[in-house]
Amino acid sequence: MFAATGTLHFLRPGIFDPIVPLRLPGSSRSWTYGSGAAELVLAALVASHRFRNLGGLLAAVFLVAVFPANLRTVSIVRRQPLPVRVFVVARLPLQVPLIALALQVGRSGGASR
Repeated sequence: MFAATGTLHFLRPGIFDPIVPLRLPGSSRSWTYGSGAAELVLAALVASHRFRNLGGLLAAVFLVAVFPANLRTVSIVRRQPLPVRVFVVARLPLQVPLIALALQVGRSGGASR
């Protein structure tokens, strides 16, 4: 998941620029590229047996850190077609199991995967 979305941050940054919270300093594009790079690093860490524990823990922190952008997405798509709005709202609670999975990977080193 992190590898795919991290790559998408570089291939289609315009998708992500509008959801960067306005209170963050600097340009939205810088945050888009920075978060994309972070996702690619997380993907590599989780894929590595040696660094999987660290990757899982950092992935959980990252998922919490980007949650404000996910909330901002809800306000941005409020005039979009209903299926888009439903998808954006429905994915908010999915952060909880993703964070739990990342923490599990961080604690177990991925042994349960």
